[in-house]
Amino acid sequence: MEQAPAVKASPAKPRRNYYALGCSILASMTSVVLGYDVAVMSGANMYIKDDLKISDTQIEILSGIINLYSIIGSIAAGRTSDWIGRRNTMILACAIFFTGALTMGLAPSYAVLMVGRFVAGIGVGYALMIAPVYAAEVAPSSSRGFLSSFPEVFINFGVLLGYVSNFAFNGLPAHLNWRVMLAVGAVPPVFLSAGVLFMPESPRWLVIRGRIGEAKEVLRKTSDTPAEAELRLAAIKEAAGIPPDCADDDVAAWIPKRRSRGEGVWKELLVRPTPVVRRILFAALGLQFFQQASGIDSVVLYSPTIFEKAGLQSKTQRLGATVAVGFSKTSCILVATFLLDRVGRRPLLLSSAGGMVASLLTLASCLRAIERQGEAATWAVVLCIVTELTFVGSFSIGLGPIAWVYCSEIFPLRLRAQGASLGAAMNRLMSGAVTMSFLSLYKAISIAGSFYLYAGIAAAGWLFFFIFLPETRGRSLEDMEELFGKKGKAAEIQKGGIEMANEDAKANVIVIGRD
Repeated sequence: MEQAPAVKASPAKPRRNYYALGCSILASMTSVVLGYDVAVMSGANMYIKDDLKISDTQIEILSGIINLYSIIGSIAAGRTSDWIGRRNTMILACAIFFTGALTMGLAPSYAVLMVGRFVAGIGVGYALMIAPVYAAEVAPSSSRGFLSSFPEVFINFGVLLGYVSNFAFNGLPAHLNWRVMLAVGAVPPVFLSAGVLFMPESPRWLVIRGRIGEAKEVLRKTSDTPAEAELRLAAIKEAAGIPPDCADDDVAAWIPKRRSRGEGVWKELLVRPTPVVRRILFAALGLQFFQQASGIDSVVLYSPTIFEKAGLQSKTQRLGATVAVGFSKTSCILVATFLLDRVGRRPLLLSSAGGMVASLLTLASCLRAIERQGEAATWAVVLCIVTELTFVGSFSIGLGPIAWVYCSEIFPLRLRAQGASLGAAMNRLMSGAVTMSFLSLYKAISIAGSFYLYAGIAAAGWLFFFIFLPETRGRSLEDMEELFGKKGKAAEIQKGGIEMANEDAKANVIVIGRD
């Protein structure tokens, strides 16, 4: 009697590394400050306008200028994090935003309020850049997408908190409510700074600074297995230009001080990039451009205005509807975190962009119908609210988190901090341009025309993602140069494969002929 062949067991799925999970959560919580600030201004600006007697143009500038200020923080954070470390950079970000939030809450005039926005913007820029970089550098490959998406999770949680704050303090006197809304933003940074003190430093930053022993200990705790920790350390050392047989005590001799402090990186990124680095930079900047140019921050920041145009006249009704927007955004991002490492980046990204296009077209059509009729029918009001919820949901399930995950993982180790800072700067630049122009835009081409424009940009983004962004799921951070090198040579590989197939076919014909 023949014995049945043994079935080869599939490799066991690695258990979730809870230490890496805790580190990523603490680091990502610094992103709460951005979400809170954007959302709280959606309600606060209604009262600021009445209390300080300022114009719509001044409200536009006040709401959107923080995004331009945050560009300074994003760019500075790259060099700062290479100099003082990822963890200390997070503490610095919290301290700066704490100062800005208090200044805004106590502002007696528009000018002082703008000073507070400037300081808070610097802090937002720092937090926005450093959180995804730290999460990506700590996470093992098996769960990097899951852990690196946490910054976007907490941005959405901050959005929800901002909307709830608007609704909760709406009943206070008009000269006080907006100040309380803004000042409450100073509370989270205090607790976040305390939490960051218990986090380890990034192992990749430790290697660059020659602190191999500390890096080994961090990798041992954040890897799925001891063998993976050794492999990650070897790959990081190779990326840093350290020979694999180099003793720990001799590492410092192999790392020039200029490289360990991030010097010379801007030239390698912008002045003389290699073809692979140029493709990586193009992918990162393009992804961040389309994330914001498709209008997400306009929808989040001006939700009460959109709902007013849709037919909701009561301030309480509008603020209540914005809370629903916050819940939709937050719930969908939680779904995305569990799909990033299972489904992959590309499928989620393309599905997300497609859903955004459909939602924007439907929202624009409903608003157009309301403009033509002169009054809002019940079905149109309901459909406007529903499509705004589906728009922010579609964004959060793909484009929202993936922009930060992707940009934090594709740059080579030596360029990662500054490369990610350029991506964050592009994100904030486009967010500022969109939010500071929305009120003027809808007055010029109508609110429906504005959303038709955003739909066209989102459709262009879908094509960009499909053509230029390769899948990174399951690849180590040190493999990204090879991945984008292959992407750039795809046509040559395809051509070579066709030629080889033709040669094989000819050889088979010859063999058959001989037989």
